[in-house]
Amino acid sequence: MIGVAPPEHDPAAPEAAAILPVAGPATVRGYVRGLLRRHRRAFVLLVVCNAVAVVASMVGPYLLGGLVEELSEGSGDLHLGRAVSLFAVALAVQTLFTRMVRLRGAVLGERMLADLREDFLVRSVALPPGVLERAGTGDLLSRITTDVDRLSEAMREAVPELTIGLVWAGLLLGGLTLTAPPLALSLLVAFPVLAVGCRWYFRRAPSAYRSEAAGYAAVAAALAETVDAGRTVEAHRLGAHRVELSDRRVAQWTAWERYTLWLRSVLFPVVNMVHVLLLTAVLLIGGACVLRGWMTVGELTTGALLAQMLSEPVGIILRWYDELQTAQVSLARLVGVHEIGTEDGDGAVRPDGRALRAEDVRFGYRAGSDVLHGVTLDVPPGTRVALVGPSGAGKSTLGRLLAGIYGPRSGAVTLGGAELARMPAEDVRRHVALVNQEHHVFVGSLRDNLLLARPAAGDGELWAALRAVDAEDWARALAEGLDTEVGSGGAALTPAQAQQVALARLVLADPHTLVLDEATSLLDPRAARHLERSLATVLEGRTVVAIAHRLHTAHDADLIVVAEDGRISEMGSHDELVAAGGAYAALWRSWHR
Repeated sequence: MIGVAPPEHDPAAPEAAAILPVAGPATVRGYVRGLLRRHRRAFVLLVVCNAVAVVASMVGPYLLGGLVEELSEGSGDLHLGRAVSLFAVALAVQTLFTRMVRLRGAVLGERMLADLREDFLVRSVALPPGVLERAGTGDLLSRITTDVDRLSEAMREAVPELTIGLVWAGLLLGGLTLTAPPLALSLLVAFPVLAVGCRWYFRRAPSAYRSEAAGYAAVAAALAETVDAGRTVEAHRLGAHRVELSDRRVAQWTAWERYTLWLRSVLFPVVNMVHVLLLTAVLLIGGACVLRGWMTVGELTTGALLAQMLSEPVGIILRWYDELQTAQVSLARLVGVHEIGTEDGDGAVRPDGRALRAEDVRFGYRAGSDVLHGVTLDVPPGTRVALVGPSGAGKSTLGRLLAGIYGPRSGAVTLGGAELARMPAEDVRRHVALVNQEHHVFVGSLRDNLLLARPAAGDGELWAALRAVDAEDWARALAEGLDTEVGSGGAALTPAQAQQVALARLVLADPHTLVLDEATSLLDPRAARHLERSLATVLEGRTVVAIAHRLHTAHDADLIVVAEDGRISEMGSHDELVAAGGAYAALWRSWHR
């Protein structure tokens, strides 16, 4: 067929924007089967109610066919009263069960949608932290918002309606075959046309819808990143570049939108043609059969009415199956997190001790471009290590590997002899915690924000944690103390206060190993120094890896590690490194000027 060609692939095309995987057909089918098994009783009830409604709707054609048969035979008694009474009863039954079908279908859809949302949230939270950190903001947002919105309609309407259409069409075909078997030959005329049209459409539609969804994710990513980094965009005069990028992404997305619209504009005329062909074939075949005495006029009338009724369920099936193409893509994107490998409790490794070690670690954010080059570092339990070095030396990257956020490309990072990359994320977080420059205050009370770290903590423990990070005074000054609403729409916390809340969560979480990546960067130097002294008691006995540009942190450390160009260039105590006159000594002198 001649028409709109699919957009050509572009290196910056939307498909490349998604970082989290998209589930394959086998994973999606398995998930759907599991979802239906969970709700099989409601699904069976929906099918039964629908079958009753369809059978009731078929009473009318059979009654009318009987009346036509009596008229054709010259009967003077048509029993109109009985026919009208039966039709009224059938109509009442059809109305009642159709209402039940709609109600049961909507309830079933909402329950399956709730299960899907919960499954996605639980699975996402259990993903390895490095996977989530590398996932684009736009990709995550589009899955949680756009894909869920698309699935909402599918779950509420498409799944119930498709079930209704399939049962309806099946019963009508059965009734047509039983009433007048020769009329079933009309299906051989109409359905091949439908099969060819559907095959043409559905060979192209799934991939087109996937590209359309990926295109929207790319648009969302470009817009979200521009808004989040608005000040940086202005400072570096990147506005025109970001607008051009957004325009290109929007153009790619709308190109796929136009292509999928064109596909539908071909399919639906084919469907309408099939309806006309089916009814025409029924009348022609039935008329020939009546003339030869192979069929009565009443049977032809009933068969023609049933064939006419087929147009509605076939239209429902195709319309909602088309909607399910979009929903299937959204479902594959949501279920895609199931294809990310995570160790379960039975096969996972367990640490035997608290010694932290990086051995010949190489790591890069892009293939062929390593940030760390053969780094080896031993951190005995209870040691306070300071990672220092110029910007871009790989300090934060090494810190994230030591915290189990990323896994090395080669080499190994182990805790107590167990590779962090092979440990479940929950186990890693129980042993090692990362606090960096990024912080978040969730919408809710201050108490709720702190209980995220330890849900069973009492008020005394919460105040003790706040006291440990010098946050007790301003927290008690809040209008309702721990019950004060903070975050968007609540009491506004300063960046420094938000960082103290993050550190208080760390105190409550109580891990034995901490990685602090500029954890006090949002505080002024005097306040930061005071806070670090207050935290000293809390950190006593723990393994601490501190990444900082403020070298007073390094001065207090047991071991100073100097990183340069992705390699460790020096290790030792403050006095040893100053005396050595190397890179650290130069940093120390420049910091004191």
